[in-house]
Amino acid sequence: MAAEEPTAVADQAAVPPTDARHVELGLTTEQVAERVARGATNDVPDRASRSVGEIVRANVLTRINAILGVLLAIVLATGSIIDGMFGLLIILNSAIGIVQEIRAKWTLDRLAIVSQAKPLVRRDGVVAELPPHDVVLDDIIELGPGDQAVVDGVVVETEGLELDESLLTGEADPVHKELGARVLSGSFVAAGSGSYRATKVGRDAYAARLAEEASKFTLVHSELRSGIDKILKFITYLMIPAGLLIIYNQLFSSGQPLGPALSGMVAALVPMVPEGLVLMTSIAFAVGVIRLGHRQCLVQELPAIEGLARVDVVCADKTGTLTENGMRLADLVCVDGSDETAVRAALAAMAADDPRPNASVLAVREALPDDPGWGDATAVAPFSSAKKWSGQSYGTHGNWVLGAPDVLLDPASATARHAEELGAQGLRVLLLGRCERAVDDPQAPGTVTAQALVVLEQRVRPDAKPTLEYFASQHVDVKVISGDNAVSVGAVATSLGLPHAEHPVDARALPEDRDRLADTLDSATTFGRVRPDQKRAMVGALQSRGHTVAMTGDGVNDVLALKDADIGVAMGSGSPATRAVAQIVLLDNKFATLPYVVAEGRRVIGNIERVSNLFLTKTVYSVLLAFLVGLSGALSQVFDYEPLPYPFLPRHVTIAAWFTIGVPAFILSLAPNNERARSGFVSRVMRLAIPSGVIIGVSTFVCYLLVYAGPDQTEAQKMQAGTAALITLIMIALWVLAVVARPYVWWKLVLLAGSVLGYVVLFAFPFAREFFALDVSNVGAMVTAFTCGAIGVVLVEVSWWVTGRIHGEHRRLFAASEDLLPGEH
Repeated sequence: MAAEEPTAVADQAAVPPTDARHVELGLTTEQVAERVARGATNDVPDRASRSVGEIVRANVLTRINAILGVLLAIVLATGSIIDGMFGLLIILNSAIGIVQEIRAKWTLDRLAIVSQAKPLVRRDGVVAELPPHDVVLDDIIELGPGDQAVVDGVVVETEGLELDESLLTGEADPVHKELGARVLSGSFVAAGSGSYRATKVGRDAYAARLAEEASKFTLVHSELRSGIDKILKFITYLMIPAGLLIIYNQLFSSGQPLGPALSGMVAALVPMVPEGLVLMTSIAFAVGVIRLGHRQCLVQELPAIEGLARVDVVCADKTGTLTENGMRLADLVCVDGSDETAVRAALAAMAADDPRPNASVLAVREALPDDPGWGDATAVAPFSSAKKWSGQSYGTHGNWVLGAPDVLLDPASATARHAEELGAQGLRVLLLGRCERAVDDPQAPGTVTAQALVVLEQRVRPDAKPTLEYFASQHVDVKVISGDNAVSVGAVATSLGLPHAEHPVDARALPEDRDRLADTLDSATTFGRVRPDQKRAMVGALQSRGHTVAMTGDGVNDVLALKDADIGVAMGSGSPATRAVAQIVLLDNKFATLPYVVAEGRRVIGNIERVSNLFLTKTVYSVLLAFLVGLSGALSQVFDYEPLPYPFLPRHVTIAAWFTIGVPAFILSLAPNNERARSGFVSRVMRLAIPSGVIIGVSTFVCYLLVYAGPDQTEAQKMQAGTAALITLIMIALWVLAVVARPYVWWKLVLLAGSVLGYVVLFAFPFAREFFALDVSNVGAMVTAFTCGAIGVVLVEVSWWVTGRIHGEHRRLFAASEDLLPGEH
């Protein structure tokens, strides 16, 4: 049964439960067993990752494998098994893709289980955390601030319960829930607490769809992948006419026997297929996910790695990001005229009675553990980020509120000014006050009489400062956005060296107009007293100025902004709602992990761009060479001369790619790379691939024309001509590799030397020459080959420098010291 869509009637009262004992104690063990037996469980997949079978099919049944498979069948039909070596690409493409994706799947599945939120379920009067799939129909599930409803149900207990259904309806305002009100899975608690009875579980609940979308192993839109798709589409269009020409030339014009004609046709068509480009991209993404997984970073959407590398503004919450969640009570400053004994008793009672204490209340509870014996509160007002205070009424002991001094008091009062002075020192300051109204009164708190300032110390994360320094060095702006007092936020940010943090902005004075808000965000870096809807507006304002925005957070008030940001980064200890909407979850709660994510994204983007240059250069020269040979065959029918056969055997094009593309591309795709991510991937790749491919194709064809002995050539002369053309091709292709590898560091020079050495070995040993049908005995042909190759090398080099000058790119041969990563010096 499909999950019920959220509608306007979601808030209307449903039939309230009638069994009071059921409400108080929850299901019994026997009742749970009975529901499990009849399948009334929350049986939904933990994750929506592909199965192993689906991964195998997706990697084997590809368009590239189909093309190569057909060509392999043609070659094998001629009886030349050696020329079918390119068929190994089918196995390698599939095997590497399968292994990497299955490893990534296992890693992601394990991390997803670690990060999975566990609801508090009441059974036999005992509350315990359970995995979501263990919830059964009619279970009583407790809710507190930040908890997400995992199944649908109706409210059976409430203490100021407010649910945010923005993930379902798009409405940002929390909805107050009375007894009997309907709870839709996927909503989360914005304020208050309570419990609800599960009425729809498993695939009947709306959570099933949300959970699947939140945690699936997906490949969403990315500039890198969309760019590669455009390139592949363009190549497909080029292959059709080039392929038809070469087929016509080999089968009809050249007059060769069927076997050699088919081999030449396959040799022309195989290198047109950029079989390794998609493979290398998948490997780079998958390895990136695994590397980050080892750092306790859960990537819920693979292109998020790429996305964070393109980010130029990071919006970071203060609490839980720059500072640790834990706090301690540093001081209790009683206001003149207040009774310190009563103050301490009130704080102890409020801390002891809070069923879902936050970090501030936990610090108070730790410092004041003795319950004064005031009994249960007669009224409760849970804390919410919108009103910035909480409260409890204790009958004759009075009505007490605890919250932000600048919200509860006149900012001009002496107590408020004192609180601001303390906040300026980086301390967190709360006001304990008394009010005349019960705290659950709609007009509460009314007039507040200050009793004491509760001074708490926040522990700054030791890794926060170097992380901010890293972002500054990479020209990524950091905006600290917090719901705390602006002066206090500014003091923490200033202590960490954030530029302009000494001039914090109180968000209550921020303009609502997007353009004016964007102007303010351009000039300031630190913001306090920011409401959840303002966080969302700030993200939108930054995006309106062309910024790519990452938002970090751990609390409920961060969810809307996380959802709208280009990249949402949640802390693993944060609320389930933040983890559900974020693309990246830092399971170890370390803000310092973000630089590694950025670096991983840059590695992926920069290396795939390098690899694309190599593969697409091969495609361009293969298509051009096929066009030239095919065109010569077509023109031979008009001008009555013998057409040129294709110069290479399939084994030749296989070894040509070994050390110019295959091995180097694999190493380059996984190598360190700290280049900044830039847009315009397709245009930059084609800027090198097209001229380089044209130079290789024309030079190889000219060399072949010069050494071709005519239609009556012997088998030895044919082999010598093919070898000469192959040497020209390899020389220039190696130089393209040398250009792509720039700027040089020591390991890249070793890679280039190894590639050259690989071909020297192939051509030097008689066994290798015989196996690969190579003949270097014709001195004149070899001189021609090296001459054409040298001319091509010069043209590639000149083209690289000229295109750099035209497009304003700073070209250099060797990496500067500031570009080097650890281990490259």
